[in-house]
Amino acid sequence: MAKSSKKQIYEDELKVIAELQKNAKESIDIIAKRCGYSRQKVWRIINRLEENKTIWGYAAVVNEEKQGLKSYMILIKRTTLPLDKKLADKIITRQLENSASKIDIKIEHSMFTHGTFDWVICFEAKDVKQAKKFCEVVNEIYWGYIAELHMMEALFSIRKQGILNPDIQKLKEFL
Repeated sequence: MAKSSKKQIYEDELKVIAELQKNAKESIDIIAKRCGYSRQKVWRIINRLEENKTIWGYAAVVNEEKQGLKSYMILIKRTTLPLDKKLADKIITRQLENSASKIDIKIEHSMFTHGTFDWVICFEAKDVKQAKKFCEVVNEIYWGYIAELHMMEALFSIRKQGILNPDIQKLKEFL
């Protein structure tokens, strides 16, 4: 009989992932203790998750206001034009990300979606003027493929990357 079933391995991975999502900076020893596993087992699980791209990377959850930034979202609806090789190349070569960095835009999330809109981009900019400039860049890069583009400013982050905003007082003021 196998040492661990696939189901058990999957459940062990989920437990480790949950701990990493709470605080990826935590030591392997502490994660192991919270999961009830050995340090070696947690280390092996994390390595396997990184190798198979279940874990893409690690990031700090940062208060954008303290960096002089604001959060924005773009909701995009595509035209009915079929996706061609030229457009696919723009996406694959990350032309939008490269153009964004040139105008000091930090893309936080970029997701193709199913529903009213086809693409959602969450990003940070210093002000609405810079955010609108980014919208112009998006329209320029994907000219002819965008039927609608709506930009919104996020007023208050309640949760980012699974982490609750610790500034409760500011939330009270907002509400």
